[in-house]
Amino acid sequence: MVYVLCVLLSYLLGSIPMGLLLTRITGRGDLRRVGSGNIGATNVMRVGGLRLAGLTWILDMAKAAIAVILGGAFGDITFAAICGLGAIIGHCYPVWLRFRGGKGISAMFGVILAINPVLFIICGIEWLIVALSSGFSSLGAIIVLCLLPFLGFAIGCGVGFVFLAISILCLWRHRENIGRLVGGTESKVQWKWKK
Repeated sequence: MVYVLCVLLSYLLGSIPMGLLLTRITGRGDLRRVGSGNIGATNVMRVGGLRLAGLTWILDMAKAAIAVILGGAFGDITFAAICGLGAIIGHCYPVWLRFRGGKGISAMFGVILAINPVLFIICGIEWLIVALSSGFSSLGAIIVLCLLPFLGFAIGCGVGFVFLAISILCLWRHRENIGRLVGGTESKVQWKWKK
């Protein structure tokens, strides 16, 4: 029973829409009705600048990391990763927003950080290099998602399968971005400190 409660609480933690709350608090309106309509950090940057997007990213990471820590308090590293997956599902499909949420990348980084900080640094550097050099945040994220299962299996079989599930979920959430990247119509991120 405690394991079910941990996963449920992880989902509820992940479903807190940090980007939407921050843009409303700072007077930038309903994030779902501006920019791309997504509640993630990339869209927050479009309407609120880099600082607000950075805060969104940190809070989205934190809620997923807390879920992993919660799982680790009651189970092994595989169960901790499962709780992290629960938080990512909550981020992507939040019950409070009729299951219309973000794409899971910031929450995914929170899971990686809590599971293995070294892997977090590796994935973070890769994402930064690709996103800054190409201008496509989504491309950096997609490459991380392709690497994630291999990194998970390097930790352990159970973690590998959970990371594989995370990759499949987040790649599915990025299916439109993948289509636009292939078609050459994906929008580049404008790195603006303030908006």
